[in-house]
Amino acid sequence: MNARAVVTGIGVATPNGMGVEEFWDATRIGKNAIGPVTRFDASRYPSRLAGEIRGFEAADHLPNRLIPQTDRMTQLALVAADCAFTDAGVEPGDIPEFDMGVVTASTCGGFEFGQNELKKLWSQGSQYVSAYQSFAWFYAVNSGQISIRNGMRGPSGVVVSDHAGGLDAIAQARRQIRKGSRLIFSGGFDAPVCPWGWVAQIAGGRLSTGDDPETAYLPFDSRARGYVPGEGGALLILEEERTARERGAENVYGVIAGYGATFDPRPGSGREPGLRRAAELALADAGVRPRDVDVVFADAAGTPSLDREEAEAVTAVFGPFGVPVTAPKTMTGRLYSGAAPVDVVSALLSVREGLIPPTTNVERSAEYDIDLVTGQPRTAQVRTALVLARGHGGHNSAVVVRAAD
Repeated sequence: MNARAVVTGIGVATPNGMGVEEFWDATRIGKNAIGPVTRFDASRYPSRLAGEIRGFEAADHLPNRLIPQTDRMTQLALVAADCAFTDAGVEPGDIPEFDMGVVTASTCGGFEFGQNELKKLWSQGSQYVSAYQSFAWFYAVNSGQISIRNGMRGPSGVVVSDHAGGLDAIAQARRQIRKGSRLIFSGGFDAPVCPWGWVAQIAGGRLSTGDDPETAYLPFDSRARGYVPGEGGALLILEEERTARERGAENVYGVIAGYGATFDPRPGSGREPGLRRAAELALADAGVRPRDVDVVFADAAGTPSLDREEAEAVTAVFGPFGVPVTAPKTMTGRLYSGAAPVDVVSALLSVREGLIPPTTNVERSAEYDIDLVTGQPRTAQVRTALVLARGHGGHNSAVVVRAAD
């Protein structure tokens, strides 16, 4: 079956906005949400900035019984799932339970929950450790909690491929729609802003140590020295286009039209990285040519070597300055498995409005032959967008988003 998978609902929670309109109002104008870490004392660490979702209280949105069972990332995902249902105009009971599924991505799992329970183990003893530790830290917990809360018993799962995972999860959701499922939730959430998570991220060697929120994360800039991490993500509701329109879906944001994924060759092999090939596979899967693409949402790693690889891949596919490129994640930090689904949301909203959000604070280095949208948003007719994502260790993923009509 080659059914078209359309996006009919969005739930998004990022440092610069909760919900579609608040998020887009901030993103379209380049509102920066990076700042000093407040969720713990980060003064002793070399990296002290993050994109935090400030003012979020899970108890304002979720039943009290769920709070002690769940990590912050799961709480954010559950609220986003509720918002996506509302946005799609669907109640959980409207569709048979075996026709609904959920596929999410996670990079970190429930770091903060795990840290708190390990602290109890060390300081108080095993009898003080929550029974919920058995699953609240686990990578698949978001899929599990969303499916249980909403009675979704169709195809479900989790994808773990670091920053690329959100696109891989969306692609898996599209496969399930093509196999006959009526509705699949997909996307990713992470919330690793806690001491244990912080140490793990610093150990990766790619975090910025800058203290100025305006200049700490500068992909494709000669001043680039790493990225700023953040928390949050997005969940999309995917449906088969015909059945979505038959039920009277109010929002059809766009089509998940193409997907490609590759893995980088062994270091030192002399072979080129796999990002270019992932982009080409996604375009071929969507049946579009490079000249049909109106904007590329970049992975934007923020380190010179990785930025160079991505710029070279984009230039190889589209030619020098051949397509507008943007990285709005400079406003929020990199949200790990949540980053690429948020970029997909931005791409869909760019199609809706005809506007490309900016890459904030960046001055493009002359060594990169890409048409980077900086400073101000750019008005443009956007019908087709390419979203790129890369994960630590060699994961490359690409998704093509197209206007539904």
